[in-house]
Order: sequence, then C-alpha cells, then structure tokens
Amino acid sequence: MSTLLEEIKTYKDQFKKKAPEEKQRLMAQATQELEESGVAQGLKKGDQIPDFTLPDATGKQVSIKNLLSEGPVILTFYRGGWCPYCNLELKAYQNKLSEIEAAGATLVAISPEIPDASLNTKEKNNLEFTVLSDVGNKVADQFNLVFNMPDYLIEIYKDSGLDVAGHNGNDDWELPKPATFVVDSSGTILFAEVDADYTYRTPPEKVIEFVKNI
Repeated sequence: MSTLLEEIKTYKDQFKKKAPEEKQRLMAQATQELEESGVAQGLKKGDQIPDFTLPDATGKQVSIKNLLSEGPVILTFYRGGWCPYCNLELKAYQNKLSEIEAAGATLVAISPEIPDASLNTKEKNNLEFTVLSDVGNKVADQFNLVFNMPDYLIEIYKDSGLDVAGHNGNDDWELPKPATFVVDSSGTILFAEVDADYTYRTPPEKVIEFVKNI
C-alpha cells in the first residue's frame, strides 16, 4: 500500500499535467504569501490547548476534556471534504486507525464545515473516527491556524466550482492551515506540525511512532 506522501505526490503530478499554468502559478503564489506573512503559525509544543466542545458529524456534542481523560489525542485540522489533499489524509489515517488505537490514542479530525458536510466527508471516506465541525473556525482560531484567502484565490476556487464558504455555512472564506497535534491527558501539546503548504500533511506513521514513545 502506498504511503500518504506518495499518494500526495501522485496527485500533485496529475494536477500539474492538467491544470492551466496560470492557475498553478497563482495557487503557488498564495501559498508563498501565506508562508511569508507569518500569520497562523499555530500553537507550539508545550502550549496548553483550549478547552472546547464541538458537534460531530451527527450533531452530538463532543468535549475534548472527556476525550483527553481517556489518554492522548491526535488532533488533525483539515480544510474540508472538498479538498483532495484532505481526503487523501483522512483516508490514510483511517487505514492506520487500528495502529493509532493500539498505541492508546484517540484520533479526532476538525474542519470548519457544517455538520452535514462533515457527515458527507465521513461517509465518503468510510471514516470510523470522530470528525468535528468547527463552524466559524472558532477553535481553529484559538489554535492560531486561521487565515483569510486572498481575493484572487477565491476567484480561482469559484471558477473551479468550489464554494468553500457554502460548505462552511458562512461567507467569510477563511480556512485553517492543515495541522496535526498530539495532546496529552493534561491538555499539553507534545507534538505540533503546521504548514502553510496545504499539499503537505503529517504522515500517520510519524504520529503513531511518536505516540508509542510517549
């Protein structure tokens, strides 16, 4: 079975062959500008996470405090089920779910999508772990992950038929940077990886190895 990073590389290679050069240039420019802006750097190792409760894909309220009482939690923030890189990531984590649970951790994925959209993402990818809806990016903002999409990128997305704001139930066109954290039962971040490049994702193997050594 190919790894997440291998699948991402395959998808990127296909995208480069199909997408117009100007579209590729502008999308790369947006990533570079986000990197250089210094915004949304994310919480760091050693930081305490905020106490939060969010609805899962069925609308049930899930408390992070309750999850942490059972052991370490892997939190992965993703952009939405419309994002092909997010779907590759979620499927890769699903494939490793038994190993994550065997290591004693709970996996939770969070996006700004409304619960109905999260449910669609969960069903589409046959996800058996908790998927939470952070409408308005309130929790992602507390993790210092939220940025505003530039106008030219919004136009590219609209031209591609992607109504990000609609998925999120608002019109703000804000997104979280993809990020992965490992949090211990006291709410302290032990591992943090945040990247301005939305095509990069933390491989599940890396997180599992880390959890095993806690």
